[in-house]
Amino acid sequence: MIPKPCIIDCDPGTDDAIALWLALASPELDVRLVTVAGGNVGLARTTANARAVVGLTGRAVPVVAGAERSLLADFRAEPAVHGSDGLGGVALPEGPPLAPGIAADAIRAELRAAAPHSVTVIGLGPATNLALAFATEPALADRVAEIVLMSGAWSEGNITPAAEFNAWNDPEALAVLLNLGRPLAIATLDLTAQAFVTPDLVARLAQRPGGACWQAALAILRALPASKRFGHRGFPLHDPCAVAWAIAPGLFGARPAHAEMDLAPGPSRGRTVIDRWGRLGRAPNLTLLETLDAPAFFALLAERVAALP
Repeated sequence: MIPKPCIIDCDPGTDDAIALWLALASPELDVRLVTVAGGNVGLARTTANARAVVGLTGRAVPVVAGAERSLLADFRAEPAVHGSDGLGGVALPEGPPLAPGIAADAIRAELRAAAPHSVTVIGLGPATNLALAFATEPALADRVAEIVLMSGAWSEGNITPAAEFNAWNDPEALAVLLNLGRPLAIATLDLTAQAFVTPDLVARLAQRPGGACWQAALAILRALPASKRFGHRGFPLHDPCAVAWAIAPGLFGARPAHAEMDLAPGPSRGRTVIDRWGRLGRAPNLTLLETLDAPAFFALLAERVAALP
């Protein structure tokens, strides 16, 4: 197996942290760059968290800071979910310093050095950094093998009735990626709801021994609040689903679909209008992840992250 060169753009964030550990623990991926936006809790915290998460693995992967706001507005943070520190109050040792530069520049540099159709790009937050990179040098899209995003919903949103958090925070940036013309897979809220975490599940996962990364991941899972959307029974684990598609696509059922963004002002702004059944007669522009083998997903997550230092 030849690992896939990989760029991860994120905004840690509790589920981002677990997704990063899953990616860094997986031999299918050669994570070469982590870039950070200020989505979940502001750029100062998200960059500190990304450094700490990567540092705990002992891997020398550069972490580069990026956008502190969306293309057109400020990000809206979500401390009620992630805590004021972004990690649910779980303290990690401080990580290595940020690598110099700006995220969009670092993404472009990594892609310029890559072979055509070789790099997997995983986006776990607002798509601002990725959109800036591709909008300013569109030819670099040729270096991309696939873009995998945790974003959007075909039904109800989680930040507004219409929109998912990442999509709503920078819908113009997501529109750039939808129109890039490269293979794109998307894990929506409808998919990530199937990666549902309950206290019983966490108790079962905790029976597995593991290193500091695994213990921190379990602490984060214990700290996350139960979701009102799911009757306070538990919560969906969003971002690791995107990483799981990149390393184990057999866990998913998927279909081609067409999606476009609602960019108008008003209550539907940020909605991902996803045509699952071809009603608009438009060519598919993404692979829509629809179903997840949840037991196998959590088994993979536990196996990989528990093996980290």
